[in-house]
Amino acid sequence: MANYVLQKLPKGMKERENVVFPKMQTYTTHDTETVLKHMRIYAGNLSEGTMRSVFEALAETMKSWMPLGHNIKIDGIGLFSLSLGFDTTTPSEHAIAKGKKQGGDNEKTKYRHICIKGINFRPDPTLLAELNQITTFERVESEVKVPSKGKFSREERLAKALAIIDKNGYMTLADYTVATGLCRSSASTDLKVLTADPTSGITSRGSHSHKLWVRKVE
Repeated sequence: MANYVLQKLPKGMKERENVVFPKMQTYTTHDTETVLKHMRIYAGNLSEGTMRSVFEALAETMKSWMPLGHNIKIDGIGLFSLSLGFDTTTPSEHAIAKGKKQGGDNEKTKYRHICIKGINFRPDPTLLAELNQITTFERVESEVKVPSKGKFSREERLAKALAIIDKNGYMTLADYTVATGLCRSSASTDLKVLTADPTSGITSRGSHSHKLWVRKVE
């Protein structure tokens, strides 16, 4: 049985403020090793090494064909496609040339390099139907949750994170959410910004459910 909560959009979303939607309660993320162990139950005589090779071959196939404009469809799982966006870390050649001539970039044309922002996934309808057949849901909280944007400034959140790290030697995502009052998704995004800032003094170790944040060693 799966657990869920009812959640409202944060205040400030104008006409969408009163939208209520169910949100799955997730507790862990299964990494590659865990997935391989579970797959052994259904894989018959296939070895873990063979299954790992299939994963690696799929990743290489996606890297080879998706940038050329090909989507990847796997029956029983779903369709993968690329999501594009503007690379805001690199000014365009036009902006660089114009900046040299006029002494500054035109903000409207500054960022025009295209990059891959993510991978879209559309599940196979058969997979969704089978999941719904075997899954039941239970509501775990009676109140409708409204995600908090947090009451602390960036500097205050950074100070709290560093205090936790100095006390314990490391910080988990759960530690940060409790200290700042942010929801898990907002806290995760906030920590990505902090670790990307070379002046924050924070870096991360591990991945997924084993990810920790520690002091950056100079």
